[in-house]
Amino acid sequence: MKNTIKQLRKPKALRIIIGGLMIVLILAGYLFYVSREGRVGVDNSIITAPVIPIAPPAPGKLTAILVHEGEAVTKGDALAVVGSNTIRSDSDGIITNINLDTGSSVSPQAPIMQMINPDHLRVDGTIDENKGLDQIRVGQVASFTVDAFPGKTFWGYVDEVSPSAKSTQLAFSISSERPTQQFDIYVRFNTKAYPQIKNGMSAKTTIFTKTN
Repeated sequence: MKNTIKQLRKPKALRIIIGGLMIVLILAGYLFYVSREGRVGVDNSIITAPVIPIAPPAPGKLTAILVHEGEAVTKGDALAVVGSNTIRSDSDGIITNINLDTGSSVSPQAPIMQMINPDHLRVDGTIDENKGLDQIRVGQVASFTVDAFPGKTFWGYVDEVSPSAKSTQLAFSISSERPTQQFDIYVRFNTKAYPQIKNGMSAKTTIFTKTN
């Protein structure tokens, strides 16, 4: 034991140990860099689909609502009655919101309800303009995780990059610093392969920028 301590106290032994630690640290840093190279993370993501507004072709009185929120409907199903006209669904979907009550006056500009088509679900992520937005392109491979299914990874591709910021209004502080703008990134995935994914689920996305 004493011989070992004496060896460690020798300058040459210390240099060897320090050199070995530096090599390990450099290697760890390199592996971390390689693991992150070519990837952009979008932590603020949610599963969603384009909203389909349901409105009458002409003004009238809402005399009946024939569905409820969360109900799955198919193309041609009756959704509501305005005056003597029955409003029917133009596609399969899920009713996500009912805006008006029976007896309300309605018009084409004021949707009675909203629905989505579950086949059109996608990941909607928000990214700061200075966090890798310039590296993201349509067609790039993307993976995402969903909070409801910890430990499971899903796959898709970048379907759309928003052409404009979520808020284009600039407000300058006393220091005249420009606010960071945010953009939407949409990732399409195979809804048939992942039927467990539902509208409104929280997610995190990783985009592989060297795949396109």
